[in-house]
Amino acid sequence: MENDNEKIEVIHTKIWQEEPSVDNPFVADKCFCSGYDVYGELLNKASWFEYIWLLFKLEKPERWQAELLEKIAIAVANPGIRDHSVRAAMNAGVGGSSSASALMAALAVGAGQLNGAREIFIAMEWWAKCGKDINEWKVQIINPPKLKRASVWDDIEHFPGFDPHSSFCAKPVLQTLEALKSISDDGKLFWLAENRQELEKLTKSPLSMTGVIACAFAELDLTCEQAEMIYLFLKLPGAAAHALEQKKMGWKKYPFFGPALKITNDPG
Repeated sequence: MENDNEKIEVIHTKIWQEEPSVDNPFVADKCFCSGYDVYGELLNKASWFEYIWLLFKLEKPERWQAELLEKIAIAVANPGIRDHSVRAAMNAGVGGSSSASALMAALAVGAGQLNGAREIFIAMEWWAKCGKDINEWKVQIINPPKLKRASVWDDIEHFPGFDPHSSFCAKPVLQTLEALKSISDDGKLFWLAENRQELEKLTKSPLSMTGVIACAFAELDLTCEQAEMIYLFLKLPGAAAHALEQKKMGWKKYPFFGPALKITNDPG
């Protein structure tokens, strides 16, 4: 009889299965993702976003789901040099940090509650509570929920999905909402477009890009945790490209250094 010391420990996963090679059991001969042969089937037939969907949802997406996920990825791939996470990567790049350090800087800064992944998480919670019920949105906005237990996060200081620092909805936000709702199936994006101005009156803030993206994730029926994680890595391409560009150009062409530094009380 096999005793406890002889038991082989295994990793339990519904995502991945490997068949070992006959010649070397430490090398995979076939790899399966949720039952699909990755290198014998998916590599030639699936798109990148169909594969991402399969990894997280464990099923083949419908065409509109893969298309909506792809359009979300385009919308957030490069939020631009005003975005805090991109600036963090640029700072790391121009400072000569490693590629991994630049991406980790972008992830750390982009994980927060202002245009970050945590704001997506919280906005998704609001979508789960309110759905397409404007009266429920009013209740939540008038009496926003508070954290009921200790957390590494403080209560968010603005309405998730709305920009606390602007007085009007930015054109790229409106363009993204229009583009994504054309792929919509369930109707949350349509509902958001129809009720945007009412929600903006209630929150006294314009809709933000995170509000549109959270709505699109809700339409895809992702969990808060899935949406937060996917949002984090979908924003990395722009951060990576800008970090490499600034690293190549060097600190002398980067603002806030060199001539921009003026010492007003130099002891020397």
